[in-house]
Amino acid sequence: EPDVTIVSGLKDMVVSEGDDVTFRCQVSHENARDVEWKLQDVALQNNEMNEISVEKGKIHTLTLRKVTEQDIGTVTFRVGPHTSRA
Repeated sequence: EPDVTIVSGLKDMVVSEGDDVTFRCQVSHENARDVEWKLQDVALQNNEMNEISVEKGKIHTLTLRKVTEQDIGTVTFRVGPHTSRA
């Protein structure tokens, strides 16, 4: 299995309270396993507040819905040993 690396990392975002925000990270291979999203070091699950998806097989996205002040912090995307933060 080839080592999956991050081709295009996360970018810092500034949003207003109540808005949605989407983070994108592109990886080198499709169907990457061992992928994790975190907000403030807390692992995120796909639910009504956090939409986690994969576009075109390589672009992993995280959408945080109706953000609040409590959502301020570092978003981390990890695939295997590689990480990107914003």
